[in-house]
Amino acid sequence: MPETSPPSVVLAALGERMLRLAGEQTDGTVTWMVGPKTLAAHVTPIITEAARNAGRPAPRIIVGLPICITTDPEAARARAARAFERYGQLPSYKAMLDREGADSPADVAVVGSESDVERQLVELERAGGTELNASVFGSAEDQQRTFEFLQTQIAHVRSAPV
Repeated sequence: MPETSPPSVVLAALGERMLRLAGEQTDGTVTWMVGPKTLAAHVTPIITEAARNAGRPAPRIIVGLPICITTDPEAARARAARAFERYGQLPSYKAMLDREGADSPADVAVVGSESDVERQLVELERAGGTELNASVFGSAEDQQRTFEFLQTQIAHVRSAPV
């Protein structure tokens, strides 16, 4: 169709070969259960190098993680441990958690007060994350608070000068 851009294509990739393929052939990757340490030391350098070597622009790195703004981080992490337990048992995600030094998915969940979560999101951005795929969890109150926080973050990004 005239005057349309092709859609952006990203490849879910965690392992080195898939990250290289994503960097060489697509616009980026989407991760799940990858913390900032693994993002900075593994995902970002591999996909960025592959994209650069292929003459492609800097890749999108969409970071998927559970997120909860709460006054009770301990309870939220316990809830995350139960809700996301299976990811700690699947080999590809377990490998990423091991790289992170995390015992379970609860250890990479973004949890805490608004300022705690904002700090964690900045850490993910500094590690190479370009976008967030937030899986909101927690009590009904925590979920509402988290959605409100995320809305303010989106509004802040949209109003930022380019």
